[in-house]
Amino acid sequence: MEGLGIGETLERVATSLSESRVALGQDALAVVLLHRFAHRHACGGKLTTHRRSGTRRAGPASLPCPADCGPGSRPPEVQLLAMLNRPTHMKGRRSTQTHSAAPQIPPACSPEPAWTPALAVLLALSIAVPIVLFPAAPVPAVERLAEGIAAQVGNDIVLASEVLELSRPIEARMRQAGAPAAEIAAMRRDALERLIETKLLSSVVERLELGADRDEVDAAINAIAADNNLTLEQLLTSVTSHGLTVEEYRDKIRGEIERSKVVNAMVRSRVQIEAEEVRALYAERFGDQRDGGHEVYVRHILVMPDGRSANTSTGACEVVRQARIEVANGVAFSEVAQRVSDMNPERGGDLGWIHRKDLADWMSGVVDDLQPGQLSRPISMPFGCNLLELVDRREFRPITFEQAEAQLRNYIYQQKTEVEYTKWLDVLREQTYIERKGAFGS
Repeated sequence: MEGLGIGETLERVATSLSESRVALGQDALAVVLLHRFAHRHACGGKLTTHRRSGTRRAGPASLPCPADCGPGSRPPEVQLLAMLNRPTHMKGRRSTQTHSAAPQIPPACSPEPAWTPALAVLLALSIAVPIVLFPAAPVPAVERLAEGIAAQVGNDIVLASEVLELSRPIEARMRQAGAPAAEIAAMRRDALERLIETKLLSSVVERLELGADRDEVDAAINAIAADNNLTLEQLLTSVTSHGLTVEEYRDKIRGEIERSKVVNAMVRSRVQIEAEEVRALYAERFGDQRDGGHEVYVRHILVMPDGRSANTSTGACEVVRQARIEVANGVAFSEVAQRVSDMNPERGGDLGWIHRKDLADWMSGVVDDLQPGQLSRPISMPFGCNLLELVDRREFRPITFEQAEAQLRNYIYQQKTEVEYTKWLDVLREQTYIERKGAFGS
């Protein structure tokens, strides 16, 4: 990666890391952190710090106030925070710090730091003890307290080991990319902020009884398997092959469900979508559609010479040859792609429908010679060795507004929801005593 700026280097590391993860499986949160960190460098963003909570954020200093947030108004989420702000009885862990009164709720229209992670997956998850918001937690094991505290969040703590565990896969790749120590330290602080967010959400989930039960988690996992054309057994096998236990994976899914419930309860009513916005997005996405021709449904396995499955170009093509034999003998293309591919493994190598003229030059000639259901020979390129499967071929029909409207509305909803969620979360941070410890406090 010689010659690249640190922002571009980190973005490439993030992209490589995200491509090696099964759907919602391996540290999707870590990928989001690195994308955010790379975005800060690429866009020239600066860190801003809240005066009271010390929250560090990347990006512009403020966002415009919503129209319904005038002086003296109290949005629904602020009203609920006021309800949650009633003092609770301390029990369990002893504290040497107390607050005589709860902090005042900040104005609903105070400037808000911008934050722009993608909610698709993401959206991909998200310690001195005042008694303003959180009930006391059970006393943790002595060895956990002695281990080292990274931050205190209300009555809860974030351990240094939790921060290091979350940031470890990113840190390894950053070091390989030659990132300086200061950049790695900043990435760890970003990881800590995500863990602080998780603690804040966990308390809200508990107080409002928004927890996800076993049936909800089962249903979500089954839906993920279906969306990726996998059986449940294949999905869980892929999860464990990426270093997660089934229970750890279930915990991650449970966290995503609970976060979604919090968003629906606290934020959803503030999101409004105008018809003009949907029309504008349609023009942006589909305004330059091709008029005719045909499109192809393609699957793709890419094994890079320095990827997860090979160390050399020769080794990459050998992996592809073995993959082709497996698929030819009846193993699902998606299963093999999830195991060996360095591109779209979480989608099983599925590229979907692509107009023939939109294919890369090296692909188009190969695809033209294939019949539906056929596999290409291994294709060696400077960036790696490839295997293509033509699933089907059909006449191209432009996508109408009516066909795209639901998807476009959902996209706009997700974007606006993330903005409102960030505003609500900042209010929650302001109402909770947060102290970062040691190296994380700087």
